[in-house]
Amino acid sequence: MYGKVLLTFIFVLLLLLSYTIFIGNLDIRSYFFPHFKLSAAAPAACALDPSLRVFMYDLPRRFNVGMIDRRNTTETPVTVEDWPRWPENWGLKKQHSVEYWMMGSLIHDVEGREVVRVSDPELANAFFVPFFSSLSFNTHGHTMKDPATEIDRQLQVDLMELLKKSKYWQRSGGRDHVFPVTHPNAFRFLRDQLNDSIQVVVDFGRYPRRMSNLNKDVVSPYVHVVDSLTVDEPQDPYESRSTLLFFRGRTYRKDEGIVRVKLAKILSGYDDVHYERSVATEENIKLSSKGMRSSKFCLHPAGDTPSSCRLFDAIVSHCVPVIVSDQIELPFEDEIEYSQFSIFFSFKEALQPGYMIDQLRKFPKQKWTEMWKLLKNISQHYEFQYPPKREDAVSMLWRQVKHKLPGVSLSVHRSRRLKVPDWWQRK
Repeated sequence: MYGKVLLTFIFVLLLLLSYTIFIGNLDIRSYFFPHFKLSAAAPAACALDPSLRVFMYDLPRRFNVGMIDRRNTTETPVTVEDWPRWPENWGLKKQHSVEYWMMGSLIHDVEGREVVRVSDPELANAFFVPFFSSLSFNTHGHTMKDPATEIDRQLQVDLMELLKKSKYWQRSGGRDHVFPVTHPNAFRFLRDQLNDSIQVVVDFGRYPRRMSNLNKDVVSPYVHVVDSLTVDEPQDPYESRSTLLFFRGRTYRKDEGIVRVKLAKILSGYDDVHYERSVATEENIKLSSKGMRSSKFCLHPAGDTPSSCRLFDAIVSHCVPVIVSDQIELPFEDEIEYSQFSIFFSFKEALQPGYMIDQLRKFPKQKWTEMWKLLKNISQHYEFQYPPKREDAVSMLWRQVKHKLPGVSLSVHRSRRLKVPDWWQRK
């Protein structure tokens, strides 16, 4: 009898032990290997909380919203109660405002989203640096010559001095710190000090690979400047758009943007092609919106850098993008396949007289309609808004940041034990 009781007790004990190990409450390694400890950032800890946990530095307002709300001269960090709205009359400044919307998503913190703001930095997966570097460039001497440029430089100097005193920056060498730098001249004085950090960029057109690259950085959409097309239910969407191909914008650009001048000559003389030189005034932005909404295809040639805001204006206007840019990188490509709703031409193809127009004229109506429907479905992923919403642009960006973290951990761990850093690059 006692033997049966003992066997039953042992069986129940083994069953409970097996269950405990299975659900992860007991780390059997810590029993047999007492000197082995899991890292604080180990995957088992993350599995309990699938959200990205972000600590945001409480910077004085001069680093961020003080450039928007200049009447508020306090230096205390901004809160949800006094978060300023983005000015509606700021025109093209809006296209580089990713920094504003990412910060806003942490200010307006709600449960059930991709990112959770934590007040304890020890709980954070990543660290967000709320410096409006693009707005600082546009605000403080964007001509790069006048005395106000010194303000932009000093902000960068002050910020880096503050960060380098932080034990969390020192712990990772800044690798787990997130910096939005979407303007090509943002953070231009000290950009090389962000080489190891996660940069949120719109492309890699002006930066060497050691400074910014797809392995560690996140590609963001530009913030679109035209209004989104919210009601788009024509009986025949293809026929309702009378213009075959539309472009409106600057034609004299640097680097690869020289293609715009050449395209102006090649695309002249077609009745159903609208190719117009224009600058971005409030009235011209409205005219561009009207033109995109009445066009089947919207041309996106490279500008000063491989990408531009025009692509995302086209997406929210449900106009099939025609992309002419040999070195473009696109946001969210691990989740979104652009060839399903966009058409790509190389520079060589686009500059063949008549080739691009001939291909667009032959493009099947049914295939175009499928692309148009898909544009309507995916345009939500390119919306920047406050308060943020699930699956909007900022939500997608935070998910991209989360995808970079395993590489960050690998880099941090290797850096702590390597005696010869980056030895493989010296061969």
